Amino acid sequence: MTGGPDTDRRRFLAGAVLGGTAVAAGAPLAAARAQTPPTPGLKPSPPLPSDTAQAALPAAPAVLPERIEWRMATAWPKGLAGAGKAAERLAQRITDMSGGRLTVKVHGAGELAPALDGFAAVADGRADMAHDLAAYHMARHRQAAFFTAVPFGLTANEHAAWVLYGGGQGLWDEIYAPFGVKAFLAGTSGTQMLGWFRKEIRSGEDLRGLKMRSSGLGAEVLARLGVATASLPAGEILQALQSRSLDAADWAGPYSDLALGLNQQADYYYGPSFHDPAGALELLVSKEKFEALPADLKAVVAAAAQAACDDLWAECALRNGEALATLIAKGTKVARVSNEVMIALGNASGELLAEEREKADATGRKIFESYLKARNTLTAYTRIGEQAVANARALAFKYIE
Repeated sequence: MTGGPDTDRRRFLAGAVLGGTAVAAGAPLAAARAQTPPTPGLKPSPPLPSDTAQAALPAAPAVLPERIEWRMATAWPKGLAGAGKAAERLAQRITDMSGGRLTVKVHGAGELAPALDGFAAVADGRADMAHDLAAYHMARHRQAAFFTAVPFGLTANEHAAWVLYGGGQGLWDEIYAPFGVKAFLAGTSGTQMLGWFRKEIRSGEDLRGLKMRSSGLGAEVLARLGVATASLPAGEILQALQSRSLDAADWAGPYSDLALGLNQQADYYYGPSFHDPAGALELLVSKEKFEALPADLKAVVAAAAQAACDDLWAECALRNGEALATLIAKGTKVARVSNEVMIALGNASGELLAEEREKADATGRKIFESYLKARNTLTAYTRIGEQAVANARALAFKYIE
């Protein structure tokens, strides 16, 4: 791999240092020539052309770089815990890292575009950037959902590994290129919860007939078990629960769910999520405007997106634990979904993905192949690494607390 933010920064700094050294060295040399006494018997040399030109020209004023302002549409209410705040920090990071040369103004859901319409807003020029979920854009390409999460698929760290090092980014670029849009991985909430329910869920039969907020491939799996799903944006979920147009809802994890007030309308909180083990967010950028940026600003956008991913992941890891304790204290019944329900979800997921693979276009099939190859490689170590450590820690907790 060549180039990158650090390489560009070193080249820029090296050029600045060399340029500064050349200018600084010129002044002593000119002064030395002016002070050297003439040699007897020799005529003084005429001034050098460069000396004459420097004496005649006034000092050049500093040239400020062009300042650019971009508008970011988001799928989140302004200031929403988790994704909303992450979008605002990402915008501020781009502004700060660029020294104000590229400033980003954040617009909440519905300001520049409807919450689920960020892709179209960037594609048609209403926005320069958007912060949302790739799963919202399955109508553009069915396999866009893979860049958010796949049922029983990659976890957050595994997903980042696939996108950044396993070929995922190139395939992501390929499906978005026809629309003039480029995407960056720009956040992860980590493994999410299955969701909020008004009643206990003991078997697959308890899911049948429920009206539930869900999105992406997970919603289609639930539909196979008799659940009527609706892909509502964050700002509409609580109202839908209050009006009884929903019986259940998934969103993210305890941190964001508590901020939305979902515990006020449902008593049962089940985990883990089968449908969103990664919780990956995306930054969408106009491809034309991104390519028009100078190299250092391109590097700023890419580095800020990567930092946003790490930042949100760390925040959610801590805040989810804090929020979970608050929810339990407020009376929420937190439970693990039964093995029977999980097996039913697993069977439905397998059927759906097999059908999706058969129907996929050429690029979609490449995404399937790349994703499954990464899953086989990554989970082999996860089993004896992180998963094994988590199991061992749970076993040992009572001895080391």
